[in-house]
Amino acid sequence: MTQAKKQDDIRLNLASHDAVGERIEQLKALLPEVFVEGQLDPERLRQHLGDFSKVGAERFGLNWAGKSEAIRSLQIPSHGTLVPLKDQSVNFDESENMIIEGDNLEVLKLLQKSYHGKIKMIYIDPPYNTGGDFIYPDNFKEGLDTYLRYSGQATEQGFKVSTNSENGGRYHSNWLNMMYPRLFMAKNLLRDDGVICVSIDDHEVNNLVLIMNEIFGEECFITKFIWKSRQIVDSRPKNNVSNDHEYIVVYSRMPDSKVRGKEIDQSKYSNPDNDPRGPWMSNSILGLATKSQRPNLHYKITDPATKLSFDCPPDSGWRYSRDTMDQKIKEGRIVFPKNPDGRPREKKFLAELGKEFTGVSSVLPAEVGYTLNGTREVRDLLGENLFSFPKPVSLLKFLIQQAAKDDDIVLDFFAGSGTTGHATLEINKEDGGKRRFILVQLPEKTDPASEAAQSGYKTIADITRKRISKAIEKIKTEFEFSDSSLLGYKAYRLTSSNFKLWDASAGSKDADGLAKQLELYADNLLPGRSQDDILYEVILKAGQPLTAKIEKIEVAGQKVFSIDGGAMLICLEDPIKEETLVGMLEYQPAIMVALDKAFHGNDQLKTNIKLQAEATGESEQSRALFKTV
Repeated sequence: MTQAKKQDDIRLNLASHDAVGERIEQLKALLPEVFVEGQLDPERLRQHLGDFSKVGAERFGLNWAGKSEAIRSLQIPSHGTLVPLKDQSVNFDESENMIIEGDNLEVLKLLQKSYHGKIKMIYIDPPYNTGGDFIYPDNFKEGLDTYLRYSGQATEQGFKVSTNSENGGRYHSNWLNMMYPRLFMAKNLLRDDGVICVSIDDHEVNNLVLIMNEIFGEECFITKFIWKSRQIVDSRPKNNVSNDHEYIVVYSRMPDSKVRGKEIDQSKYSNPDNDPRGPWMSNSILGLATKSQRPNLHYKITDPATKLSFDCPPDSGWRYSRDTMDQKIKEGRIVFPKNPDGRPREKKFLAELGKEFTGVSSVLPAEVGYTLNGTREVRDLLGENLFSFPKPVSLLKFLIQQAAKDDDIVLDFFAGSGTTGHATLEINKEDGGKRRFILVQLPEKTDPASEAAQSGYKTIADITRKRISKAIEKIKTEFEFSDSSLLGYKAYRLTSSNFKLWDASAGSKDADGLAKQLELYADNLLPGRSQDDILYEVILKAGQPLTAKIEKIEVAGQKVFSIDGGAMLICLEDPIKEETLVGMLEYQPAIMVALDKAFHGNDQLKTNIKLQAEATGESEQSRALFKTV
């Protein structure tokens, strides 16, 4: 291995997780025979999967203008980072909740390393594509650069923002191009038992189901909840139909998953006859078949105590065969009426249910609230009408109850006013759970004429943070949490990497030009970035959660950050001393990181430390990794 190769091996990869590359490597390990000279051969893949159908044969599926570009956009790694906004956070050092300001596709890419397979529930309320409300950067394929211009972190140079007008020729296609890569990345973050819930209305519900069938699989479809969003009938529609409902489409990460269901009402169970088997409720024993359909289910039964006989209705019969019914009568499971005109019923014992929950209706009850309730909640909390048509907290509490419990993580990457975060705080207060939330919101500019802008909220992300802050203040006055980490949030903002990225297309190609470029990149840190900015990028790119516990320790007189109880050690001192590096190894971290420029060209020292790190553990799994940035 050359010296240059050794140094590349030491460098920490600052790009986001390569989800597609990971899948290719998995496929290579499983089916190496379908690769030719390192490239996937689609024809061989089809044949080895037993598909010998004609190439180009018509197949069922969803296609639209720009789909290939949408797929390509999710394969482009992000070189951005998330910088902490401690002055806009609440209880930053202790909280395990997060609010991230940024383009959600870039943020989802950045979260892949740290949160891959760790999210229990995702809820999103994306744009419904009704014309005028779908705001996105014109050239979404540009990714981070586009976002930085949009958010004012880079020169605009003619950059503009468009709304997806229904008059546009690519009305549905634009919406699908926006949704596809985000849903794809979201799936990677879900746990195997994870669930995703997506709010939508009639405009795109059919396309949403098709696109989720493609990404998650039809076998992972759980339900399509129907939510009555409007309380008062709308008399304005031209077709005289008031659209009073929306949908919440629910899919799981893996097949055979389920939601919690409806809690069984135990108040219906009692024990008036002191049955030793405990509380019971009576249940009908009538069937559904006529005598001509199931003659064996039509017969008389007799009360052993009173000798009264009871016949079944001719249009339904009994639910059980004669032998089964006789056994239930013998076991005292049939309750006979005293009136000969009455109907026998069956005892269903609470102890024999074997579960706490039963099926929940796909038509949501009025108790989950209406859009009107959501509007009032934001107004009551912030004192003004700052957000249009927010979902009510009660609706999100219902969904969270169905999909997340204990200390699960709930993600919402179209956070809006922050209802998901608010609902998570409220439900933790009610049931003592320790659920955590991650909210992602684009810093979409508020309308200058709006009440929000007049009140000083420049972006929707400002409203998100303010609402959660106010909700925390309110909850503190009502309830005392034993775990202070549950009340608060760490605020972050998406921006470019703290480190200069080599651009082979920039500058002159002659020797002098390349020499000047190399000189510029000798110090690879961008000016104006703080140690905190660099620290959190290293944590993120190394695959550690952004909520990991951070402690400052001193090693050989230099400051070192200890992450997650010493699992990771980061030293950002420049220059870094050899004694510091050796001292860090004594803590036996899983990974230790230092600034590349802190070595000032001493590649020999870097190599030696790397070798010492690899020699620390008794096995390959326990050896320390040494990386530079």
